[in-house]
Amino acid sequence: MNFPEYRLRRLRRNENFRRLVRETRLSVDNLVYPLFVTFGKKVKRPIRSMPGQFQWSVDTLVKEVKRVRDLGIPAVLLFGVPRKKDEEGTGAFARDGIIQRAIRAIKDRVDDILVITDVCLCEYTNHGHCGILDGTEVDNDVTLGILAETAVSHAEAGADMVAPSAMMDGQVLAIREALDEEGYGMVPIMAYAAKYASSFYGPFREAAKSAPSFGDRKAYQMDAANADEALREITLDVEEGADIIMVKPALPYLDIIRRAKEEFDLPLAAYNVSGEYSMIKAAARLGWLDEERAMMESLTAIRRAGADIIITYFACEAAKVLRGKETK
Repeated sequence: MNFPEYRLRRLRRNENFRRLVRETRLSVDNLVYPLFVTFGKKVKRPIRSMPGQFQWSVDTLVKEVKRVRDLGIPAVLLFGVPRKKDEEGTGAFARDGIIQRAIRAIKDRVDDILVITDVCLCEYTNHGHCGILDGTEVDNDVTLGILAETAVSHAEAGADMVAPSAMMDGQVLAIREALDEEGYGMVPIMAYAAKYASSFYGPFREAAKSAPSFGDRKAYQMDAANADEALREITLDVEEGADIIMVKPALPYLDIIRRAKEEFDLPLAAYNVSGEYSMIKAAARLGWLDEERAMMESLTAIRRAGADIIITYFACEAAKVLRGKETK
């Protein structure tokens, strides 16, 4: 096929042509909305570095989840901001912990939406690391038991799916075995399988109050330079029983998303993280780009790379755009 007989522009002439041959479809069905929940009442506390995002108390969270459900978004992902922290992150698995309370409240008052819970310790430890410390090192194997106990406590409260993000070796297996043993064999695991030690998490650490008090997380999260290692990480999580695999962050790692999609026959999630969100928000506020177009282009790129599920702080805004297109 050569010019002038073949002209690619023929099928770009108007929106109906473009719709007809569009290769990648982004839908509300692809979206998951992350939410931060904290103690208190009537709390809707703005997150300075994430315009349009808030910390919610359980009562206001329920109202927000209803709004999310009404937009057609199928799931929320909950992160807890506890009242107190300690060395062992006991708030993560407490029966009356903030996430456990939030799950029960949502399940009591909101129908027809999935509740996914983050399973990690960084929000609950006073040192901000994702596991139990032995000196200044995270003790991988001791941490596994705490992560498993946390996942079971979420399932007991009514969580539809758990999402371990601590990047401990063996975490998926430990959680799968614990869930099965306690009678929660039908609760799936969405594994943060390839989670990189990324600068793009900065705003999240303000939102979740989870910045490490010393050092960094490079000893357990992945090096940004590595791609083959991501496939090894994902392989292990698949073998341990993951139902969904995840790449995090999304936009700087589109190549990893593509390789994971080609290599593994499981649903694939990608986390469009806080820094990716805040960059677009900040540039739009300065008038440097069109926020809606940049948002939709970014989400479409993640979908085009191969993600079946996109966890994004843009979920509600994107849902409004997508639903508006459906009604035209």
